[in-house]
Amino acid sequence: MKIKNWDTFAFVAIYHLLILALLPAFISVASWGAFWLFMITYIIGGMTITVGYHRLYAHKAYNANPFFEWVILLGSALSFEMSALMWSHDHRIHHNHVDTDKDPYSIKKGFWYAHVLWLFDYKREYDKTLVSDLLKNPRVVLQDRYYLPIVVAVNLGVFLIGWALLGSALASFFMGFLVRLAMIHHSTWFINSLCHTFGSKTYARELSAVDNAVLALLTFGEGYHNYHHAFAADYRNGIRWYHFDPSKWTIWLASKFGMVNKLRTINEVTVQKSLVLKDKKMMIEHLNEEAGEIAAELKSKLEEVSTIFEEKAAAVMVKVRELKQATDDQKATLEQEAKILRASLKETWDEWVALTRKATKQFDFDHAH
Repeated sequence: MKIKNWDTFAFVAIYHLLILALLPAFISVASWGAFWLFMITYIIGGMTITVGYHRLYAHKAYNANPFFEWVILLGSALSFEMSALMWSHDHRIHHNHVDTDKDPYSIKKGFWYAHVLWLFDYKREYDKTLVSDLLKNPRVVLQDRYYLPIVVAVNLGVFLIGWALLGSALASFFMGFLVRLAMIHHSTWFINSLCHTFGSKTYARELSAVDNAVLALLTFGEGYHNYHHAFAADYRNGIRWYHFDPSKWTIWLASKFGMVNKLRTINEVTVQKSLVLKDKKMMIEHLNEEAGEIAAELKSKLEEVSTIFEEKAAAVMVKVRELKQATDDQKATLEQEAKILRASLKETWDEWVALTRKATKQFDFDHAH
């Protein structure tokens, strides 16, 4: 790889070298205060990227009022990850061309390329049509225009506050800037590398993106990456109650205070239906290349169970629509009917999951695709 962006390379290399060079001196001034300065700036910088850049601007998963947007646009200066406009532009390219040569950080180009090397190699071909919606947002445009002054002002302010509170310029600079920067960057980069390498493909086996619960801890919920690539419009990445997704919780809480609204979600039946259709297509294409009774039997069973599931899913959705239009007198009966239909759908879903696991184990689909 030939380095094209020497300014980016120099910045990343210098702050990593400074961490190593200043570590011995920092040990003598280390304190819990320095640790908490790091944690607070790490959380603010990281979550303004996940909550704001990613879910609000890149995917339009919800709407926000100007106050909430300015919290995002100013707080994101702690992350040093470009303006919201440019970040969203590149991320939309990633989703539009995932796992292809047009993907800026395609995992197909290698783990370390997807992790960080792409930053030194990538030449942006700016297409304003990709972010035409954001160009109509005066706050986003203003942040993009004055991004460098904003970054300098915010980080200088944090450094000075940290120095005043800790009584050490070194501690403030080391933990409140260098270590914070490295943690935010590598956590973000791991989404592009680890979350396209190690984990489970729960929602879309045809994609390289995986769900990685461990990485969700470092990235405020972004580790559920297979679901995100399958259903990018959802404001949630972790859709189960036990999924660690503080970005989702923050957005939901903000909605209760009227700062955000129109939270977009994908209902469970739609998620399951999409999974059935995707898995059936992928598996049958593979089974068509296989010979033998087992392959033929599995193919037939996949067709049968998927058809039954689609019919039951359609019935559930019809009942849901009827419930929305029902009178109070009709609701009790319709809710009971919907409950029975959902229970029946769950039985077929469980049968489908068991069948696809058997097929995957038998023919090693994950490695074939």
